[in-house]
Amino acid sequence: MELSESHDYDASIDTVLAMFANRDAITERYTSMGHRNITITECDLNASQLRITSSRVVDVELPSFAKKVLKPTNTMVQTDVWEHDGQAWKGTFNVEVQGAPVKISGTMRLVPNGEGCTHTVAIRVDVKIPIVGGKIADWIGKNDARRTLTEEFAAADRWLKTANS
Repeated sequence: MELSESHDYDASIDTVLAMFANRDAITERYTSMGHRNITITECDLNASQLRITSSRVVDVELPSFAKKVLKPTNTMVQTDVWEHDGQAWKGTFNVEVQGAPVKISGTMRLVPNGEGCTHTVAIRVDVKIPIVGGKIADWIGKNDARRTLTEEFAAADRWLKTANS
């Protein structure tokens, strides 16, 4: 299952990247989505790269067909790597759902857009379970992954609004 979304920020790429590299902003974003036990093990920004590794406990409302093969509470370990790409930044992310045959990965891009910038995220969900894996991946993509992405964009907007006021 794959999905892609874009979001415009009313802030420069440098401001958005600084937010991505801010441990408090990361923690607030995950907390606002109901995640807990948030740990940021790596958060390093330099002129050419930003690397973030975090873990968190996430509760998911599973559909009935997935309850027999997946747990509703999981620890997720996420690694984001951003690299400077001319006037833009491009990145990749990988999410390991510990103890589950679920892999979430994708690409990200920040490009200038007038006074602000556009953040594009493409997500791929793979579930390695015979027979129902594709159905579960499709459900994750259409529900949890899409909702999480929307909530992450909203949390970033709130952070940027507060930081700029």
